[in-house]
Amino acid sequence: MKSDKISEAVVRRLPVYLRFLNDLQKREISTVSSQELGQKLDLNPAQIRKDLAYFGDFGRKGIGYDVSYLIEKIRHILKLDQQINVALVGAGNLGHALSNYNAYLKDTMKITAIFDAYPPKVGQQINSLVVQPMEELSSTIRSQGIRIGIITVPDSEAQNVADILVDSGIEAILNFAPVILKTPANIRIHAADFTTDLQSLAYYLHDGKDAAEDEQ
Repeated sequence: MKSDKISEAVVRRLPVYLRFLNDLQKREISTVSSQELGQKLDLNPAQIRKDLAYFGDFGRKGIGYDVSYLIEKIRHILKLDQQINVALVGAGNLGHALSNYNAYLKDTMKITAIFDAYPPKVGQQINSLVVQPMEELSSTIRSQGIRIGIITVPDSEAQNVADILVDSGIEAILNFAPVILKTPANIRIHAADFTTDLQSLAYYLHDGKDAAEDEQ
């Protein structure tokens, strides 16, 4: 099935399935049912079966899913069975943290280049990567075949960085800056906004009056 017919919600659940399946594989569990997946992931088993059925018939009635086989298939669906190079723009605290975390991931998706416009940061080494100046971004993206960009710059610079990434051939962007980026329709943007997520969580908190009433 063509990817434009699959909802974003389904695509976002696939990595959740993959993470749990990898854990099962580490524990040498060879098969799992949609019921077990649903219980562990707090999802409807029918939803899980429907999600996976978009991409093929991976389970067997009465037996469930072969863990290793399903891992292989989901990795292929997510294109994680190939090397995917990622460029990170912004070598501040968040950029350092993401680079350090990525360095220890055993995955084919890797941050392979880091850029910053602030001269004192250029030349610094983060794990095995040296922070490059923005002037080298386009040539590096093309030479390394980088397809995904991560933006961790101040919000005032984010749109300019996004424009440069798009002009350099980037196909998708993970944006940590608290702004809405404007890009061509063919560029996929995912926003990671800690502030918005925290503020939305506050809605679910009891206010002082509710808490006092609960204690009575």
